[in-house]
Amino acid sequence: MAEKAQGGTFSLALPGRAFGRMLDELGGLFLFFLQAVALMFAGWGQFAKTVRQVYFIGVQSVTVIALIGLFTGMVMGMQLYYALSVFGADGFLGTGVALSMVRELAPVLTAIMLTGRAGSAMTAEIGVMRISEQIDALTIMDINPMRYLVAPKMAACLISFPILTAFFNLIALWGGWLTGVKLLGANEGVYWSRVQGSLDWSDIEGGFIKSLVFGVLVCAICCFEGYNTHTRSGRAGPEGVSQSTTSAVVKSCVVILAADYVLTSLLW
Repeated sequence: MAEKAQGGTFSLALPGRAFGRMLDELGGLFLFFLQAVALMFAGWGQFAKTVRQVYFIGVQSVTVIALIGLFTGMVMGMQLYYALSVFGADGFLGTGVALSMVRELAPVLTAIMLTGRAGSAMTAEIGVMRISEQIDALTIMDINPMRYLVAPKMAACLISFPILTAFFNLIALWGGWLTGVKLLGANEGVYWSRVQGSLDWSDIEGGFIKSLVFGVLVCAICCFEGYNTHTRSGRAGPEGVSQSTTSAVVKSCVVILAADYVLTSLLW
């Protein structure tokens, strides 16, 4: 009986410790996020660093966002045209492309692409600075590393994510027109009329709210993983940075999809 009791205690201890570590990490992430948001408004000294981060996160991502938006719109236009043609409803092609892009695909795919391109770079940058003790050097020089490194990235994500989401929408709608109208023969006037008539301000507003939330989540997770690279068990040196980067991208993508479900349930 004693052995069974010990076995039962051991079996419950493992998930209990895992749950405790998860709560500890979530709490640390939340406090990290609050500190970064508070330091965004710490003075005009942040402006130049924020502009540089907007260029890195936003401007340098325009090409990849344009390509993904174009091909996503073309695929959606083709698939929806074939599906709607079965019911003789190909006139609703513009409605299907517009609503699917603005409400769901544009904010989600934009966030995932920026996670892979910019989020991973943020984690690697901060992680390298952590293992090379540059962050400790900033602290010794009385420079707040959160204000110097994280706050400008958070502000830049809040600026870049909605703008790139809007750009994704425009390119995707054009891609849907290119496939549905120019390649498959749908009526051009009906397509654009349906696009205009089907979108309400609530749809556009919901897409922008999603992009803002995704930007905050991606920046917080990626910067948190890089900033705490040195505290992870079994992570040391360049290997630790690579593991933190991988962890940040995977967690960000999972959280984006989970947050998308929650926000969709609340907004529509």
